[in-house]
Amino acid sequence: MPPSRSEEPHDAIPATAGQEFSQLRERMVREQLQNRDVKDRAVLDAMRRVPRHKFVPANLMDAAYEDSPLPLMLGQTISQPYIVGYMTQALQLQGTERVLEIGTGSGYQAAVLAELVPEVFTIEILPELAAQARTTLDALGYKNIRIRSGDGYLGWPEYAPFDRIIVTAAPDHVPQPLIDQLKPGGKMIIPVGRMEQDLVLIEKSEQGVTRRSTIPVRFVPMTGRAQSIGKD
Repeated sequence: MPPSRSEEPHDAIPATAGQEFSQLRERMVREQLQNRDVKDRAVLDAMRRVPRHKFVPANLMDAAYEDSPLPLMLGQTISQPYIVGYMTQALQLQGTERVLEIGTGSGYQAAVLAELVPEVFTIEILPELAAQARTTLDALGYKNIRIRSGDGYLGWPEYAPFDRIIVTAAPDHVPQPLIDQLKPGGKMIIPVGRMEQDLVLIEKSEQGVTRRSTIPVRFVPMTGRAQSIGKD
C-alpha cells in the first residue's frame, strides 16, 4: 500500500524535541501496548509512526504519550493509547479495507487507521472538532481520510458498504444503520452502554450478525439521534 501521508511539515517541532517525542512514542508502544495484549505488528508500527502529541492541546503535549485519555475541546477526549491499539487490532485489518470511523474527535484514531488501510471515512458530530481534526490531518499530509461533520448514528450511506466500522462514542444500543452499512464478512467494534459500557465486537456474515463483549470501557456518550432512539 502506498504511503498515506507525506513527511512531517517543515514547521514541525525542533529536532531535539522531535527526537524526545519519538522516544516517548516508542516507550508508549513497548510498555502500554506490547507489554499488554496488543501484539499486531502492523498496528504497533502504525502507532510508532503517528505523532500523538500533534493531536492534543498544546498545553498537554508533554502528557501525549501517557497511559490515559486526555481532554479536548467541548468536553470531548482523546482515548488512551492502549484503547486505540486494542480497538484497531480488533478490526483484524489486512491492508485493503475501507473503514468508517464514528467520532473523529482529535483525528488521532483516523490517522492510525490511515497508516493501515487505503481509505478512511470519519464522521464528527461537533463541527468545531471536525474542522480542527481536518486541519491537523491536512498539516500532517494525510491524503486518504475523508472527514465530515454529521450524526454518526446514521453512518455514511453514500460510501457504504464498509469492510470495517469503528465507533469511539458510546450509544446505549448498536445503531441499526451501522449494521446495515457493514459488508458481509465485515467487523465493527463499538462501546455500548451508559454509565457502564462494554466494548462489543460485531461480525456480519451472510447468515446473520454475531456480537461479543470484549472489555469494559468508558467513552463519551454518542449524541444526536442515538439519544432519541430506543434500543434495537
